[in-house]
Parts: sequence; structure tokens; C-alpha cells
Amino acid sequence: MTDLTKYRNIGIFAHVDAGKTTTTERILKLTGRIHKTGEVHDGAATTDFMEQEQERGITIQSAATTCFWDDHRLNIIDTPGHVDFTVEVYRSLKVLDGGIGVFCGSGGVEPQSETNWRYANESEVSRIIFVNKLDRVGADFLRVVEQVKNVLGAKPLVMTLPIGREDEFTGVVDLLSNKAYVWDDSGLPENFEVKDIPADMADQVAEYREQLIETAVEQDDDLMMAYMDGEEPSVEDIKRCIRKGTIALDFFPTYCGSAFKNKGVQLVLDAVIDYLPNPTEVEPQPLTDEEGNETGEVATVSADEPLRALAFKIMDDRFGALTFIRVYSGVMEKGMTVLNSFTGKTERIGRMVEMHANDRQEIDRAQAGDIIAVVGMKNVQTGHTLCDPKKPCTLEPMVFPDPVISIAVTPKDKAGSEKMGIALGKMVAEDPSFCVESDEESGDTILKGMGELHLDIKVDILKRTYGVELNVGKPQVAYRETITQAIEDSYTHKKQSGGSGQYGKIDYRIKPGEPGSGFAFASTVVGGNVPKEYFPAIEKGFSVMMEEGPLAGFPVLDVEVELFDGGFHAVDSSAIAFEIAAKGAFRQSMPKAGPQLIEPIMKVDVFTPEDHVGDVIGDLNRRRGMIKSQEAASTGVRIKADVPLAEMFGYIGHLRTMTSGRGQFSMEFSHYLPCPNQVAEEVIAEEKAKQAAAKK
Repeated sequence: MTDLTKYRNIGIFAHVDAGKTTTTERILKLTGRIHKTGEVHDGAATTDFMEQEQERGITIQSAATTCFWDDHRLNIIDTPGHVDFTVEVYRSLKVLDGGIGVFCGSGGVEPQSETNWRYANESEVSRIIFVNKLDRVGADFLRVVEQVKNVLGAKPLVMTLPIGREDEFTGVVDLLSNKAYVWDDSGLPENFEVKDIPADMADQVAEYREQLIETAVEQDDDLMMAYMDGEEPSVEDIKRCIRKGTIALDFFPTYCGSAFKNKGVQLVLDAVIDYLPNPTEVEPQPLTDEEGNETGEVATVSADEPLRALAFKIMDDRFGALTFIRVYSGVMEKGMTVLNSFTGKTERIGRMVEMHANDRQEIDRAQAGDIIAVVGMKNVQTGHTLCDPKKPCTLEPMVFPDPVISIAVTPKDKAGSEKMGIALGKMVAEDPSFCVESDEESGDTILKGMGELHLDIKVDILKRTYGVELNVGKPQVAYRETITQAIEDSYTHKKQSGGSGQYGKIDYRIKPGEPGSGFAFASTVVGGNVPKEYFPAIEKGFSVMMEEGPLAGFPVLDVEVELFDGGFHAVDSSAIAFEIAAKGAFRQSMPKAGPQLIEPIMKVDVFTPEDHVGDVIGDLNRRRGMIKSQEAASTGVRIKADVPLAEMFGYIGHLRTMTSGRGQFSMEFSHYLPCPNQVAEEVIAEEKAKQAAAKK
């Protein structure tokens, strides 16, 4: 039996370009998994194996790999940093026990790192922090530590201090052992010497070491009392306390270095083993019933329990479909039969492989704590639970964000449309934040995603991987509708035609809901004027109608409907009659409730050199943006704004022109806000024209 305390399932996550993939490469090199390190900027990194990743120098899919350090087994997932692929980070965090948050020494805490940090907080994943790229111009370790406190509201526990700055960065001081690790110029990670601390750093090291010990001993009352009496705890005791606090998310051990120059990565690997939890130390995953309510049971991490595993990612590669699985409890063996609790069907486990980026090693069994891939599973989707057929259960499923942008595509020729159908099926299975619909009126295929880059890459994959040439329409915004006034109304549905008729009368109030609340239905009928069994039918009638609003047929958000009275007929009333009444009520009352068009607003974060700040702000204002803040960074200025998605298409081109190619930005969906009248009128007119054209 493998010892679970020697396992670490970790993810590496950060903002675009903070150096996650390079850090992963260094870890693989140090642990002897690869002999020559590939560089991201040469397109040769091990974990970036898609053509699109190598060309753009960014990570798109999370890649899984296994390696060993100090007799421990590390399962590492390198996740993408770009905001359009956040879903990859989210689903990786879901199955990990710990993480390494990588921050750029000069860029600091960037917007995507905020989002990823928030996801990690929601998933309650313990983390250590690695401040990378300290050899860069403008890099400042302590400034980034301050940002972690202020921007992320987290508590960094400084474990190492850098020796030298920017070009002169030569190594780090390990505060626990009070030693300096200094690398030579060979660029080889193993070429370092352990020396005494540089004399000019003695005071700074003493100050930070004292902070470190004070924070650590707070985890143990006896040690704290002894420490206050002037007795310094042993390094073993301090480590035990740091481990306890890290797993409890009280603080985050913080390291520094330069992955590209191979400095400081060993200490991070030691920290993974010393401070991040093994699978048995993490709160076990709760089990839920079919409706998604927790049953009170959990998937205890142990090989002696019944099998419970979660499929968290599906990937199609040259060997066929791979399903990535995290085994939470029990054992999974080749040839065994498992139950998919979502579909209720059983599947046989064929080939099981351990992944090393895109190479693989066949295995015969996996057990609690393992992350593996199974080849050729037919009906398993992301978020499905695989379990022992005799002990069915469901692990908490994943929730994915709704897409905010769509494009219409049509294949250039007939042969392309069949190929496209098959390809899109595979792509939707791989990426739950990517949706495909067909527009019944125009016959186009609509692709929906999280942003322009996301859809761009999907079209690129269709073209290159599957050989489908497409005509791409212009991007469409996911507008929605809502109401602005409360209204009280009554509707009676009566139909008499030989035999029993239909009768349903409802008195109701419709009012605007809280932003982000969706559709809510409540009933306050007393005295049985409308029998309880008809409430679901009335709710269904309203909720079906919410799909198409009164203004331009966009879905309706944030509306509350309250049923307060009505009438029924002992013979003629039925669920259908009340459902029809609710639909009629919607058509009658919504136009009177001050309907309004609302549009998605994006949280935009722009980085620009100082001399172009005026142009960038002026341009954002012209795009109906609300400037939220601007702060000076070491090499420029960071502007945060809320801007309507409709105004942001093709923004990267404009930004590059304005800033001579030096500006960059990222954006993610924030909330919905009412459209200005002029914009709303144009959108409604355009939609109506489209609908009229389709009817012809």
C-alpha cells in the first residue's frame, strides 16, 4: 500500500505571464522528470503541448504531471492564467489539496491572480506563495508582499528574503535555518552554495525571522508561552506550527526567486512537502443526493472505503479521449465496473494511465489520493461521479459560469458541416464554459464563450485540429431584459369547448428583484383559493416565459413573482389551465412593468506606460466606461474600470496602437446594468429586423 502522507496534489496558478509554466518546468527538471528544460518563449515547454499554446506562449488547458521529490509523490497541475480560461483553474482547484500561487516580482498582484485567489478561497485550498522573476527590472519582493496583504486581503508569511535586486539577484536567505542560498552564474539549479547571511542583511533578517516565529507560535499555546518567556522554539516545532496554520488557511508561507534563472525553486519544493496538506489532511468532499443536497456523508480519503472518484476534465488527444479522474476514496482497478451516478449507467474501466504532460505511463490500479486518466470512457462528462455500483453516491458537482459572448459560424462547404458537428461535440465535452447552440431562424451555429480570445482559440482549433474552414460572424453580446416597476394584476384563463373546459384565475404581483437574483416565485395564497398542487404549474408557466422578454426576446433576469390570490373550478381547473394562465399573465403584465434592456458590464484592468494614461482613460470614457481607480506600478500605470462588453470588441488592437504596443489588458464579466436609451433602441430595432427577416 502506498503511504498517503507522502502524496501532494498541487496546482500552480497565477496571472498571465507570471511564470507558472516555467516554474513547473523547473520543478520537473529538479525532480528528474525531464533532462532538458524547455522554455515557454521557444514554444518548447513540456506542459504547453497544444500548437495554439506554443504559438501564443500562453497556457490554455491545464496539464497534469507526476514527479517525486524527497521521497514524496507530487501530482502537479499547471493551470492557465488567462481570464478566458478561468474555468480550467476552477475545476483544477476543485480536485487539488494545495496550491502554489505564483506572482510576478515586478507586476505584483494582477487582476487574474485576484480571480484565481478568490476561487482558491472558495475551494478552501491551502497555498504557498512564490514571488517569481526577481531578476526583472522593477522587481520588488516586499512590495508584492504588501500587495498580497492589501489587494488579496491575505496574510503572507515571509519565509525567504532575496539577496540583491534586479540584475544583481543572486540568491535567497532562508529565515528558518538562517542561511543564505547563493547560486552561481551557470544557470544550473543544483549549483548553489549554502553560506552565512550577508552582513548588510543581518538586521532585516533578524526582524523578519522574529515576525515569522511570532506568527508561527500563535498556533500552539504552550510554545507561545515559552516564547514569551524568552525561549526560542526548535526549527521542528516552528515547522509543525507553520504546517498547522497553512492547512487552516491562517497564513500563506511566501517564498521568492527566479524560476527562469533556476534560483529558489528547491525551497518551494521543500515547502510543498513541509507545509501543504496530504490528501488525508484536507476536509473530505461532501456527498450529495440527486438534487444536489448534502447527505451528511463524506468521501473519506482511504483505500479501504468504497470507490468514489470525480471526473474533472476531458481531453481529446492523438490517443483518443482521456478522462482525468481524482480518486477520493477506495481503489480503481483496470477491468473493474464502475457506476456513473449522474447517468445511472455502468462503465468498464479500460486502460488507466498516469500522465506526464502529454506522455503517459500505463498503470493497473489507482487508489484514494491519486490523479489519473482513463482512456476511452464513453458517457462521462466533467463533474460526473464514478462510484462502486453497490454503494452509489454523488460528489458535489461543479458549477460553471454562463458565457457572455457569442459568434455565429457557418462552415464554408457541405463536407465541413458534418466534421464541424463531431468536432464541436468533442470540444463541448472538454470545456464546460464553451456552449454551442443552433439558431433555428437563421440556421447558423452559435458558439458561446467567456471572451474574444476564448472563441478565437476555439475557431482556431476547429480549423487546425479538425480541418473545418468557417465563416465567422461578428461577436454578439448576451443582452438581457428586466423590469423597473412593481405591478399588481389579475389574469383569468377560461376555455369552454364541449366536455370539461379549462379554468384558472390568478392574482399576482410582479416586481424587480435584487440584481443577480434571476427569477424568484413565491406564493402567499391563503384559504385554498388556488390549491397548492397548482403552484408548480404556475411557477413553470412564468419561468418558461422568462426565456423571452417583451422588448426584444432576450431572457429576463431579476424578477420576483408573488401569487397572492386567485380562483379555481372544481371540474375545469387543471395544472395545464394554470400554466396557460401564468403565460397569459406574463404577456399581459410584463410590458406594463417598465421593461428595460440590460447589458453585461466587464471588469477591465488596463496596464499602460505613464505617457499614455490620458489617451487610455479618454478612450475608456468614449467606450462608456466608468473609471474605478488608477495606481502607479513600477513600469507604468494600472487603470481599473467597468466597461460595457458591447464597447470592448477589438480593444486590444486600439490599445496597442495608442501605447505603441506596450499596453496590455484583461477583463472578466462583472454584472448587468441598464443600457442607455439610445443603445437600447438600436439593439431592439436590430433584433426586430432580424426576427422579421427570419420569418420571411
